[in-house]
Amino acid sequence: MRLVERYATLVVRVRWLVLPVVGAILWAALTMLPSVAATGGGLSGVIGSGEPAIQAQIAAVQRFGLPLLSGTAVVQRDPGGLDPQAVRRAVLRALQVDRRTLETGRQPGQDLLGALPLINAPQLVPGAREQNTTIVTYLFADPTLGLSGQDRVARTYTAQIDQPADALVGIAGTIQNQAEERKILENRLPLVEAATLAAIALIVGLTFRSVVAPLVTLITAGIGYLLADRVIGALAGAAGLIVPVEIEPIVIALMLGITTDYSIFFLSGVRRRLRAGQTNPAATIEAVSEYLSIVLTAGLTVAAGVAALVVAKSTLFHAFGPGLAVTVLVGVAVAVVLVPAMLAVLGRWAFWPYGLAAQTPSGVGRAAISEPIDADDPAAAAPSRVVRLLRHRGVAAVVAALVIAVLLVAGSPVTGLRTAVSPVAALPAGNPAREAAAAASAGFTAGILSPTGIIVSAPGITDRREALTTLVSQLHHQPGVDIVLGPNIALPVQRLPEQLGGVFLAPDGGAARMLVVFDSDPLGATAVGHLHELRDAMPALLTGAGLAGAQVSYIGDTAIGMSLVDQASADLVRVAVAVGLVNLLLLALFLRALVAPLYLLASSVLAVGAALGLTVALFQGPLGQDGLVFYIPFAAGVLLVSLGSDYTIFSVGYVWDEARRRPLRQALAVAVPRSTRAITAAGMTLAASFALAALIPLAPFYELAFAMAAGVLIDAFVVRSVLVPALISVVGRASGWPGKRLVKPPLGLGGERNLPPPG
Repeated sequence: MRLVERYATLVVRVRWLVLPVVGAILWAALTMLPSVAATGGGLSGVIGSGEPAIQAQIAAVQRFGLPLLSGTAVVQRDPGGLDPQAVRRAVLRALQVDRRTLETGRQPGQDLLGALPLINAPQLVPGAREQNTTIVTYLFADPTLGLSGQDRVARTYTAQIDQPADALVGIAGTIQNQAEERKILENRLPLVEAATLAAIALIVGLTFRSVVAPLVTLITAGIGYLLADRVIGALAGAAGLIVPVEIEPIVIALMLGITTDYSIFFLSGVRRRLRAGQTNPAATIEAVSEYLSIVLTAGLTVAAGVAALVVAKSTLFHAFGPGLAVTVLVGVAVAVVLVPAMLAVLGRWAFWPYGLAAQTPSGVGRAAISEPIDADDPAAAAPSRVVRLLRHRGVAAVVAALVIAVLLVAGSPVTGLRTAVSPVAALPAGNPAREAAAAASAGFTAGILSPTGIIVSAPGITDRREALTTLVSQLHHQPGVDIVLGPNIALPVQRLPEQLGGVFLAPDGGAARMLVVFDSDPLGATAVGHLHELRDAMPALLTGAGLAGAQVSYIGDTAIGMSLVDQASADLVRVAVAVGLVNLLLLALFLRALVAPLYLLASSVLAVGAALGLTVALFQGPLGQDGLVFYIPFAAGVLLVSLGSDYTIFSVGYVWDEARRRPLRQALAVAVPRSTRAITAAGMTLAASFALAALIPLAPFYELAFAMAAGVLIDAFVVRSVLVPALISVVGRASGWPGKRLVKPPLGLGGERNLPPPG
């Protein structure tokens, strides 16, 4: 007896024990292990202190004595002009905080360390869009407080602004954006979970015409998600890692999708046998024996594919990869244990009330089990006619060429992909933080909330005022630069005591700093691109100002974003090669061939390219977004390639199995229809799982939801159903080289030139 048959027999025999054991494991996990939410943090928590921009920012604070960059700002704006007393109160309010910190040091319970007001007055900011209408007060809170703590500090400070003439708009900045995103994410997750479960129940119920079959998938998916959430949280806590909370919706979609996929495969196998007249639990044992190796191989392929993200140097991808791999492995484990046990217990009731309505008469026996399609299933007949056409090599070649051409055209917008980090436009319209940012942008310019700091270092540079003034003037003329603040600007904070050192000039005389404000969202693709241009132009600017040889460093959110985008670009080839090799290796081992895995992987890549191309065309086109969030193409690409191999293993595995007994093209006609309906149902549930992430009204989840749903549907309905059968037909038995599974059948079984129609 084969190992898979032994396992199937064992899990069916102990089915009444499996259910309470799984329940006990779930109870232990829920009561003893932390969740992802308990150990997670924002994306900023996994960026890493080793980033050059962060190191430069720490050094700047130590050198100058006062930070000029903050992630939180209070915005006041009156389009008709600010009340002079409101301006005075804003300055005095900030000075009071600064004096307390400087004169007495930080006291216990003092979370706000400093405040810096900036008014769009012509003598301070001559390049502002408006004059004397807006105050932006940058707040410097204790960075150890986390998002919620810094949000609390900002709200406490804002509560002091209680006079109508103060024209308070609200709190904005990158810290506030992240805090708002966290709140939105936490509030919408229950809705995403409920909607995904409802979609799965509907699709599975319609597929099997049963109200019980969806319960099997929902129980499996729910238990799998709860276990994965706790296992990821426990592993992150043990390893001291910060798991970004943004991974949780992806975990939900991935877990619900793959466990539903594997449940559908097992349900399809059991139903086919029950319709053929077999009885349970024999039907469950044979179905599990048939699908187990496919499910395990497919699951390991997906897990290995997403785990390949660890080869990236970016700490963010290191955080995503293991979490997604754990999700897949837990999902596979739950599916191969729980689903067979439940099907063995339920038997025919799993397909109540209509799932077995068209069963064949009793006694048909095992021969009927291998029928390619259900006779009563018109939905399964259409793919069979397509495959009959694809048996002809000429037709298959034309179809393959047309499909490839369409996928290439759909993927062509990828060449125009622009990557952003986390622009304020990622928040939904009407959000208070987005409204406050819009007010600051109207009064100053779009980048005012997160200026980019430029530190220029050279011995005695603070005495070279004329050269520094020239450099400031040159920066004004760089692409995308709206405002430059430098040593020639007198800020209100300079009224503070001398122990502050210089605001723009270092006390040791060896460094000067200036703030560059771009005319676009600081974390959008445009601002990141402008900073790239400025960095490239800086050597010439220094030479023109008479500061040749000075060292330059860049700090601020745009600088951190540029570093993240640069790392992602550098990781692109590394991750793509790793994911490709992992999937190619596992496909080669499963199919025992080298030729077929090459064009099968190429097919998956074409599907990914088409999905990403459509995503770029939609979001950077009609929706007008300033680039895609940089980690979305990586996450979507890795998941889609791995999930494509998952479906390949299921569909092509059938072809290879049938090809042992009949010519390859006849094997296509028999095997493809059998797998098409299951893949279609699985693809629809997986696409729905990811599509419903769009219920979270944040740009990254809109982008991921569209890219994943489009990619899965393209893969299921175009690549696996049409392109792959066409390529197999064109390449023929050479697909199995150097293996011997696709050998020429013995005489008497029919030839490839004159095949009888299947069935």
